[in-house]
Amino acid sequence: MSDLENLSNQWLAPYILKATALIGVRRKVGGNQFRHSFSTLGILLDYKYYNESILLKASLLHDLLEDLPHTEVEDIVRTDHDGHQVVNLVIEVTKRTDETKQDYLERVLNTGSTNALRLKCADRISNLTDLHRDTHTDQNISDYLDQTEKFVLPMAKMVNADMVEELKDLIGRRRTILKLIEEEKVDTYFKTLIKAGKSAIVAVWQRWTGHKQQVVHQPVSASPEVPTDR
Repeated sequence: MSDLENLSNQWLAPYILKATALIGVRRKVGGNQFRHSFSTLGILLDYKYYNESILLKASLLHDLLEDLPHTEVEDIVRTDHDGHQVVNLVIEVTKRTDETKQDYLERVLNTGSTNALRLKCADRISNLTDLHRDTHTDQNISDYLDQTEKFVLPMAKMVNADMVEELKDLIGRRRTILKLIEEEKVDTYFKTLIKAGKSAIVAVWQRWTGHKQQVVHQPVSASPEVPTDR
């Protein structure tokens, strides 16, 4: 059976319908979480995980429990014969309320299943493509890249060498942009200092030359006449 035939046999429609609940959850970069779920699904399809029905279905719902915590889990379980496994995978990649982001990523890295690691890598690739300076500070972007290198790259190394290369490329491109921006800031700063320095020098010179001119043009008082017959 060909890849396209395998993909055509995936019963994704019910999970797409459930994912529409995310339309009301806005993303910081614009759009909504429903579109992000499709982006994550698209990345997994691009990596040709056509036969991984649990992975593909979970990708559509991977943010559902975190973004909409009142979701009826049993309703997802009853979706089809994969429902229980889909829910388990979604729970694996869902940050718990008592976890910090670092704790969460460490848990997925150290105890996550193969599909959890694949899904988290696809999710991070999607998020990295949405990492823009008009919605994130340079420091936030830098921290996110550090976090990706520390936790997500090792995940990719465990499951997919091509994901490793894509993640490295995304990280490298964004670090290059940050470096260029920082160099531009430094260049602008020094130009400002030089400009301010020139202005200060000119001001001092003007004050000094003005003082000299006043001294030169100051009228000299008449000297007393010296008697010639002494």
